[in-house]
Amino acid sequence: MRHRERHRTERIGWLRAAVLGANDGIVSTASLVVGIAAAHAGQKEILLAGIAGLVAGALSMAAGEYVSVSSQGDTEKASLALERTELATQPIAEEDELAAIYERRGLESSLARSVAQQLMEHDALGAHARDELGLSDELAARPLQAALASAATFAVGAALPIVTVILSPSAHVSIIVAAVSLVCLAALGALAARVGGASSWIGAGRVVLWGALAMAATAGVGALFGTTVS
Repeated sequence: MRHRERHRTERIGWLRAAVLGANDGIVSTASLVVGIAAAHAGQKEILLAGIAGLVAGALSMAAGEYVSVSSQGDTEKASLALERTELATQPIAEEDELAAIYERRGLESSLARSVAQQLMEHDALGAHARDELGLSDELAARPLQAALASAATFAVGAALPIVTVILSPSAHVSIIVAAVSLVCLAALGALAARVGGASSWIGAGRVVLWGALAMAATAGVGALFGTTVS
């Protein structure tokens, strides 16, 4: 039977965007809700602010991810175009460059030269993209995938504090939203770390820390500058 391996690096593109979206959805919306609640706003105003934050945040995440990852893709394409030109005009120099890379990785000079020649005969651009530029199909920029993943997970994350507002008594909404959001952040951080092969405790701890700081800051702003909404 053919041995097949699946590495976690294949998940980097969508996992990064999804974790970023969900984390930002919980943190930003919960912080907004806690800040408005600390300003003594009514439950309707708090809910409206949360929903507005969900819509604006999801669209902002989608646009931001699409633009940033598209820029990464443009850079990759430009680098490949330059490499293609150099291969067409300076094939010997490019072979020397590839052989030198393999020598630095531990191959003997003659073997490094032989490997470089064979790989360039098979797929010169692919060899240079992978070994010189560090580009691969698994890690290639995918703007639409990143945008959709971020927007969708942001909306899911932002919905958690909004649902909590609906179900919570108005007198304790800020405390309950903060507590529920921190629990959700801990679960998200642990899950993301586990999927990525890292420590669940570390993953949970770092998102909880930054989420707590964000909510504390907005609560302080709301309490300091807020007024009672009639």
